[in-house]
Amino acid sequence: MSDRMRRVNAAVREVLAEAVGELRDPRIGFVTITAVETSPDLRHAVVYVSVLGSETKREKTLEGLAAAHGVLQARIAQELRLKRTPQLAFEYDESVERGVRMSQLIDELAPDDD
Repeated sequence: MSDRMRRVNAAVREVLAEAVGELRDPRIGFVTITAVETSPDLRHAVVYVSVLGSETKREKTLEGLAAAHGVLQARIAQELRLKRTPQLAFEYDESVERGVRMSQLIDELAPDDD
């Protein structure tokens, strides 16, 4: 990945992280934007999110984000000077969940120092 694309991804992530906090959709819970992968032609961007809560809460949050994609795209267009504003697609980022699970396994295997 080029430096330019890394900067674009970071800028889009930063704008989205701020904008998601301002959304008033009751379906959207506690969301963290973990990463953004923008296509080289800037037509599409996959936004990876981590959601605090149950599977149901995660699904409702992803639905709310998908419904708000127009507002979020407008915010990107307003704040960033890009040739095109990417079409946003939201996906759940399982890496945080896997990291927590790995920590639990390590804690179970580690001897107690008591």
